[in-house]
This record gives sequence, C-alpha cells and structure tokens, in this order.
Amino acid sequence: MTIRLGTSLCIVASSPSTAREILQRHNSSLCGRNPADAWRGAGHGDNSIFVLQPHNKWRLLRRLGTTHLFSPRRLEELQPLRQDAVRALLQDVLAESGAASGSLVSIRRVTYVAMVNLLWRAIFSNELDETTAQGLYDCMREAVTLIMTPNISDLFPVLAEADLQGVRRRMTTLLPRGYQLIDRQIDQRLRARQFGSGNHTSRPNDFLDVMLDMWEEQQQHHYCDVTINRDLMRVFFMDLFVGASDTSSNTIEWALAELLHSPKTMRNLQQELKTVLGSKAQVEDSDIDKLPYLQAVIKETLRPHPAVPVVSYRADATVQVHGYTIPEGSNVMVNIWAIHHNADVWTGPHKFIPERFLHKETDFFGRSFDYLPFGSGRHLCLGLPLAYRMLHMMLGSLLHQFEWTLPEQVERTSVDMTEKFGLVLSMRTPLLAIAKKKM
Repeated sequence: MTIRLGTSLCIVASSPSTAREILQRHNSSLCGRNPADAWRGAGHGDNSIFVLQPHNKWRLLRRLGTTHLFSPRRLEELQPLRQDAVRALLQDVLAESGAASGSLVSIRRVTYVAMVNLLWRAIFSNELDETTAQGLYDCMREAVTLIMTPNISDLFPVLAEADLQGVRRRMTTLLPRGYQLIDRQIDQRLRARQFGSGNHTSRPNDFLDVMLDMWEEQQQHHYCDVTINRDLMRVFFMDLFVGASDTSSNTIEWALAELLHSPKTMRNLQQELKTVLGSKAQVEDSDIDKLPYLQAVIKETLRPHPAVPVVSYRADATVQVHGYTIPEGSNVMVNIWAIHHNADVWTGPHKFIPERFLHKETDFFGRSFDYLPFGSGRHLCLGLPLAYRMLHMMLGSLLHQFEWTLPEQVERTSVDMTEKFGLVLSMRTPLLAIAKKKM
C-alpha cells in the first residue's frame, strides 16, 4: 500500500512475503532512518540507537549492548539481579494489594518499577530510589507523548526549522531532566574512580564502567572513529530504560488482561505452574523450558499486541519489491500489527488462543516473517535476551503467587481492550486488578 503523508511518500508492507523482501532481501537498501523532528530536541537523535543511521555509531552501540549487557555470559552473571527484581515485584504487589480490602494493583506500574530497577542495577550497580524512578518515568512518558504528537514539521520538512508547534523546543526543555538523573550516576562514579585505589578488582565493572573505560582510552589514545562522551552515554542509557521498561511492562499488562478475559486459560497456566514449581515462590531461568504453556501464553500475547506495532525505515536506494518500485528517499513501514492479524496466516486472528503455539515452531527472533514481535534482522530488539527471561519470570511468578480478579464494576462492563499506538502498543486504559495471595 502506498500513501502520502504531507510531502513524504510512504510504502506500507502488511504481508509476511513483503516483510521478508524489506527486512531480509533488500535490507541493505531499506534500513535507513527518517526520524520525527521531535528527536532533534536536545540533540537526542544524534546519539539515539532508535533513530541513528545504521553506520559506525549505531553499530558500536549495538555491539556494546550485545557484548556487555545482553550476552549469555553477562545475563548469567545478572541472574541474581533478575531473581531480586521478581522478588521485589511480588512484594510490591503484596503491599499494594494488602493496603486495603479489594485494593487495586496497577500492573503497568509494578512491572515498570521492576524492570527499571533491574536495568538500573545492571548499569550502575546501585538501587534506584523512588524519587529518581518517578522522575525517570515522568520524563520518558512525556518524551514519548511528544514524539508521537502529529507534527507539521514531519509532514512538511521544509517547515521543520520553524518548529511551528514547538514540539522540538518542548523536548529540548524536557530531556535534560532525565539526563540530570543519569549525570548524577556518571559524576559519582567518576569521583570514585578518581579518588579510589586504582585497583580494578574493587570496581563494580558494570556497564557504566565499560563505557567510562572506553571514554578514558579514547582520550588517552586520541582515536575518534566514534566519539564516546557524556552525551552519548546519557542518551544510550535513556534509550535502554525506555526500551526495556516499556515493552516488558506493557506486554505483562496485555497478558494479564487477556487471561482475565479467559479464566480457563488462566487456570490451565496456573496448573502448569503449580505442577512444575511446586512450593517454589517464583519462576527462575531454569524453569522456563519446562513451562511450554507459559511460553505459548507469552507468544500469543505478543501476536495481537506486538511490542512495536509498526517499524519504519527509509529507502537509501530505489528497489523493486514484488514488481513495485520503492523510490529512494521514501519511507518504508512494516505493519507488524496487520501481519499478526492476517486471517490468511492465523486462524481466528482476533481470538486469544495460546494453544496455537504449542505445536508451532515459532521463536521471537523474526526468522518467520508471519511473526515479528521484536522486529527482525539487524534491527531486532537489542534487549530481547533479557526481555525473554523477564517476561516469563514476571508473568509466571505473578500467576503462581496470586489469584487475580477484576473489580466488580469492571466485571460488569468488561476490561477496556482499546489499543493506544505509540512507540510501543499499550492499553488505552491502564489495567487495574485485584490480587489475592495464595495460601
């Protein structure tokens, strides 16, 4: 499908075969970026892995994340942190549900806090206090809202410098609030390194240390293929927090909403958890392979509710796809939401049926172009290895430890399953549910 948005020509792919052409066969020509003007606020887009062109800086950031944060070895080292995060999540739910009889739990809030805390500890090796967590959350929410605001600067780039709606100016004012929270951690670590013993064995050697080591080495040897500096670090860290927290918290929220709509499915999943876990309090990494129905529920949740519903690229060359010409400079969008609702691919695409994945060889890595919950190819979600573990650990533990019900009024009117499109696909009305601790 071809549409025109202002002066921009947009080609939209909504079938698995066309997605394969774009994401695999012609990926080298159709992998450019054409970010919204809002990303220019505070220069964020100059260093953001979300919108950088796939050149040296983008490749460096991908390599840093893949090697030092999401590699199998690093994830194994971070296993205790993941268990702590799930334990804290369960305690948070217990405290929120026990505040008063019938107290409502905000699923999005508790899972967001768990994920941001986990990533904060993995990067900075210290606890995230409540004030900082709230400040980070507020900054990220407002930034996402501005990025998704329809903007005349994007429709008519010739007018972009005027910033007629003031979106870029508001981003320029907003983002430094988030940067300040990260700057405190960088400054604190720099002081510790300056006045410390110099013994590397006493350092945290976390992701922040990796970045600071590269910064120092670059300053000493004066090579500058890609400049490592404070601006790059603060933007990269912000992007990691947005990517990890939003996708995971929204997916857990969608999963629980679907399960509350389907009590039989919830009972089947809780029975599997009881059989496999027994008296264990929470799901661990080693349990995931023993829980095929939990895996199927996660996969089925991400089918109608993919983390990122549409991915957008720019054609860096003119190419032919299925006999149609995609001109250089045009925008190319892959409509993952439409592919996941394609009746030619999925039986009953609007029904929640986890069983469809019990006998279907499908993974999260985008190799099957009818299922792309985390993208595909070179733009596959950087944090997928962590998200895979945490989605199963969090959802499984929440259902193993608690019985979940809806408030009486919502039972009568049903959960609002209306979708809100943004950087990630979220529920328009945040899910509030009642959690009762199992005896």
